[in-house]
Amino acid sequence: QVQLVESGGGLVQPGGSLRLSCAASGSMFVIFSMAWYRQAPGKQRELVAVITTGDNTNYADSVKGRFTISRDNAKNTVYLQMNSLKPEDTAVYYCQMRVRVAGQWDDYWGQGTQVTASS
Repeated sequence: QVQLVESGGGLVQPGGSLRLSCAASGSMFVIFSMAWYRQAPGKQRELVAVITTGDNTNYADSVKGRFTISRDNAKNTVYLQMNSLKPEDTAVYYCQMRVRVAGQWDDYWGQGTQVTASS
């Protein structure tokens, strides 16, 4: 089994910055891709950013130029640097990893962390 633990959420004024982290733990696993999703109240969960093994990245149009996803393979950790936060970025943010364990690929999710951009 693989566990994902997130940290770094909080309350910030519009225009501010936050950095989210998500670390995977377990044994005998291989990570293919890492991603961040978010879900605002009353809305569906949406993809924010994804990074693959080759460090290829993709972003939602709404966060391009403001958010940066990165990964540290040695630490099995993915980060999301969020700058110029807007009130519409307020949501619960979830990390997701596509992981191979015992020859089987599965998606694993973090517990979610609240990000609030408000004055």
